[in-house]
Amino acid sequence: MSEWQRPSMSGESNECLEVRTINGMVEIRESDSDEVIVRTTPKKWEAFLLGVQAGEFDHFVADAT
Repeated sequence: MSEWQRPSMSGESNECLEVRTINGMVEIRESDSDEVIVRTTPKKWEAFLLGVQAGEFDHFVADAT
């Protein structure tokens, strides 16, 4: 994958995270601020996704409301 991928749930919104893999690394950026790119390893990205699925970050959303 070298093209930026957006979540299917984002629809027409320009406010979402985009992700791609390039040169063996995972790159993440915000669609409305695409000049800032975070790079990480595939293993760390997978660990992050597993944490999201397990609800490890839900308190951040709850605290924001």
